[in-house]
Amino acid sequence: MSQDSAAASPEATRKLAGRRRREVVAVLLFSGGPIFESSIPLSVFGIDRQDAGVPRYRLLVCAGEEGPLRTTGGLELTAPYGLEAINRAGTVVVPAWRSITSPPPAAALDALRRAHEEGARIVGLCTGAFVLAAAGLLDGRPATTHWMYAPTLAKRYPSVHVDPRELFVDDGDVLTSAGTAAGIDLCLHIVRTDHGSDAAGALARRLVVPPRRSGGQERYLDRSLPEEIGSDPLAEVVSWALEHLHEQFDVETLAARAYMSRRTFDRRFRSLTGSAPLQWLITQRVLQAQRLLETSDYSVDEVAGRCGFRSPVALRGHFRRQLGSSPASYRAAYRARRPQAEPSGGPPTLETVPSQAVPQSRRTAASALVGPAAITHAAPPDHPGKSVSEMYATGYMRPSLPGQRSGPVG
Repeated sequence: MSQDSAAASPEATRKLAGRRRREVVAVLLFSGGPIFESSIPLSVFGIDRQDAGVPRYRLLVCAGEEGPLRTTGGLELTAPYGLEAINRAGTVVVPAWRSITSPPPAAALDALRRAHEEGARIVGLCTGAFVLAAAGLLDGRPATTHWMYAPTLAKRYPSVHVDPRELFVDDGDVLTSAGTAAGIDLCLHIVRTDHGSDAAGALARRLVVPPRRSGGQERYLDRSLPEEIGSDPLAEVVSWALEHLHEQFDVETLAARAYMSRRTFDRRFRSLTGSAPLQWLITQRVLQAQRLLETSDYSVDEVAGRCGFRSPVALRGHFRRQLGSSPASYRAAYRARRPQAEPSGGPPTLETVPSQAVPQSRRTAASALVGPAAITHAAPPDHPGKSVSEMYATGYMRPSLPGQRSGPVG
């Protein structure tokens, strides 16, 4: 699911400078950028598919620095245009940046700022969000990037409202997306915005992808975070929380253990992880519920109590919001996928839970500083060869298309 705040953004009505054209899309490439992400806007906006009902864009591939540009596998690319060509574009796309720790070239940042000031739509795919942030274009705005890099983006640019749950965020004249596949989602969204659902649907059929995916990054695997977070004192609080998930405690309890006010703790936690502490805590409780449903015979009511939820109703609500399934349905699907894995009862331990059922984030406190959890093991009985995450990615589990939300999930 995407966050779309364009309707509320006064910047969305910025007038396009006379020399710029709406149908012209400039793609800004840098040396060291991954070729897959770089190829997404080239394929979407650079191929004439008018025979399929897709309006044509004019593509300008621009070098963001002196070439040749080296990319994945040692390939060398030569872009036909330089930064000056951006002056004609109504949309400028930065598909990826080579390193989240190094600053982009100053000339490229100047070109992006100028394009934005003249009304161009600026798009950052995956780590391209770091380039937009370095140019100051994300200050005070909602944005997303790949979940693995969201904490670093939030920490390095504290004025950016990073939401690691979203596949993409449309803030009117500045748009950002998560990882590789989410770049396709955002490009389809741009076509849909410019030319309507029929054109976007025709393009999706040509690309053999869903025209619109529901859900967000929370459905994918938990992950380790940058090393600087692992050494932070908050890691001790996180470790305690993970060891006491069976107890009923709240964020105020965690703030007290960190010797901080609630407000300071919230700000510090978000700056490190890109996630609010309450959302993180709920996610960890849901993730623990997943483990118990997979590895024990506890009833749903007992699972709720052993995961720190105040009632089974609270567990069911949060479980469905994060994973799109009831606890009972999740357990049934998991057991259908692994008929030999029937538990004999009793609480699971880290030693008895299958390794693939324990995300890496549970094994260390540092890597547990994560956003919403993922669902990876269960599968519908009629699709025994696919994981639930694959079902979500292909739209099987949620064929309906909910409206885009304009705020965080509660």
